[in-house]
Amino acid sequence: MSAAGRDASLEPAFVLHTRPYRNTSLLLEVLSRVHGRVGLVAKGVRGGRSRTAGLLQPFQPLALSWRLRGEMGTLQQVESAGPALPLQGRRLVSGLYANELLMRVLGREDPHPGLFENYVRLIDALAANEPEAPALRTFERDLLGMLGYGLSLSADRQGHRLVPEQRYRYDPLNGAIPVTDSQTSGVVMIGQHLINLAKDPMSAETAKATRALMRAALAPHLGGRPLKTRELYARYPVQGDNDDGPSSGQS
Repeated sequence: MSAAGRDASLEPAFVLHTRPYRNTSLLLEVLSRVHGRVGLVAKGVRGGRSRTAGLLQPFQPLALSWRLRGEMGTLQQVESAGPALPLQGRRLVSGLYANELLMRVLGREDPHPGLFENYVRLIDALAANEPEAPALRTFERDLLGMLGYGLSLSADRQGHRLVPEQRYRYDPLNGAIPVTDSQTSGVVMIGQHLINLAKDPMSAETAKATRALMRAALAPHLGGRPLKTRELYARYPVQGDNDDGPSSGQS
């Protein structure tokens, strides 16, 4: 890509992560609609009179302009693209989980069509107090598909159509393998749950039943390290059977 092709002018974006840099600047990791994940230096925004730092927060819709010549670009312009999404408590941690997951599985400047919209759907659902588990499972499922690791949810390893009442052990590398009632090792579930995992909107029952499957499917892409936000999530009490939390982060 040419140098100019790496630049952006008021591109829709969200901040995934920030950390202080030198005396007055920030290092940003953002998810943008066109360029994917991008690393940026926001110079001078930590000064006492800067209004920009208040915008550079997670879950604040933004329009960003930057110049990108090396591994890190330079932020040039920041505009609000709407009100910040009001995530609190467990829903805030669920949003931070999504941010950390994207930081872990995405390379910089490796865009995937539909990924930005997938992220927006998730945080909109969290902000609207929709059931967390279906929103998270849908996000995780679609993320794996966009990265090229989509789950086979219509046929078993031999290519036979899934039988709703049949029990299967699901291996993310090999797909669904029929098992007997006495076999319980690995991720085992009935075919109906696998079939339903491919459907939208996802039910709370399906989301809960497939949590272990999604955890196993995501694990190979996390570099062998648990996600820190999964530990934060465990500090909040479960509120109802539908709120089943993120899949990743604990074995």
